[in-house]
Amino acid sequence: MVCGVNKRELGFKYEQKAAKFLEEQGYVIIDKNFRCRLGEIDLIGKSDGYLCFIEVKYRFACKYGFPSEAVDYRKRKRIVRSALTYMQFHKLPVDTPCRFDIVVILDNEFTLIKNAFEGIY
Repeated sequence: MVCGVNKRELGFKYEQKAAKFLEEQGYVIIDKNFRCRLGEIDLIGKSDGYLCFIEVKYRFACKYGFPSEAVDYRKRKRIVRSALTYMQFHKLPVDTPCRFDIVVILDNEFTLIKNAFEGIY
């Protein structure tokens, strides 16, 4: 626990806030916290004809870097592989238009980065 707050509870709280923020941006949230042996995807939604796999990153301050910097190559790779597993699990066609977005929450300011990175294997 950090400062008396459970990190998992804090993450859940901000993922809920991010989902609300995305719905206000026109997204339809279809799944939350998809987990498989390869990793986890915070939010899955639809927007502008795309199936969107969304990573939520929260920081109180930039002391340890900007939140989106935490989505490094290894994290992106896990997200992409988890997205492929999600698509297989739900029997979605391989040509489904997809993109990877990040919601950055710095203190209580929300920023959406659409198409934040490309699919990598």
